[in-house]
Amino acid sequence: MNKTQLPLDHTVNLLRAAGEQTRLRLLALLSHGDLTVTDVIDILGQSQPRVSRHLKLLSEAGLLERYQEGAWAFFRAVQEGQNADFVNTLLAHMSQNDVQLLRDLERLQEVRARRAAVASEYFDENASSWDAIRSLHVDESKVEAAMLTLIGSAPFQSMLDLGTGTGRLLELFADLYHRGVGVDGSREMLSVARSNLEDVSKVQIRLGNLLNLPTDANSFDLVTIHQVLHYLDDPKSAIKEASKALAPGGRMLIVDFAPHGLDFLRDKHAHIRLGFEEDQMSSWLEECGLEVRKVQKLEPKGSKTAKDESLIVTLWLAQDKRIQIA
Repeated sequence: MNKTQLPLDHTVNLLRAAGEQTRLRLLALLSHGDLTVTDVIDILGQSQPRVSRHLKLLSEAGLLERYQEGAWAFFRAVQEGQNADFVNTLLAHMSQNDVQLLRDLERLQEVRARRAAVASEYFDENASSWDAIRSLHVDESKVEAAMLTLIGSAPFQSMLDLGTGTGRLLELFADLYHRGVGVDGSREMLSVARSNLEDVSKVQIRLGNLLNLPTDANSFDLVTIHQVLHYLDDPKSAIKEASKALAPGGRMLIVDFAPHGLDFLRDKHAHIRLGFEEDQMSSWLEECGLEVRKVQKLEPKGSKTAKDESLIVTLWLAQDKRIQIA
């Protein structure tokens, strides 16, 4: 196995940056996903200046990745390259049963649970009017028309809609598939979907977690994820889990917002992510063994938000590279 070979000066710089108890805790914590400064403060129980200083030192050393979403900054342990190898090696030598690290992970789960509760409460409160709320963000009829064009008119065997909400996509593609499954984490949403899909006998609605799907692998010709990923802590993991459900040669259609600065969507509508870069999403899809076939952007004309910014919708169509054998 090839091992990363680092120059002496570079190794010393990395060791200086990581060689402190709080910074080691941060590397361990941020290896589990993206967190804001506020999240880290809640977990470590330290002051904002102290946490910010440690994050700055780790970021400057190249051990953390930092990216801005509106007024919020997210951090996570570096994922690729020699510095990532260094972090992984360092963490591999730390005890997984360390009391402090285990406590940090417990608090991490508490932070994630609070986020999930906020999103779930929002969905539950707005279940009956969710379609109307989404239409305020962007003209949904244009999005649906673009989705139908991308998928085409050829029938296929099975469809899986993740975060199905009101079940609208299962209605939209009902003439194309022979078997449809909708998965959502909100019981209230599923009640609405079941009501909307009463006349579509070939559809199943299931309560489930997008990171641990209640469906069989290699089973679906089309997987859709429509305006869901911006509610998730770890959208990349959700895409990876969704890709497992694809049959060989199956397609995945993702619809979500392009990057924007409308922070009120985070505060009032439980959005965790303020949109996604085209290249970032394409990279995630390719890492899951999918080939990006088409990317399309839809910008509403004459529709402006309170901050005079338009919400642009991006559609990604990707296909499983495995060959479907009849």
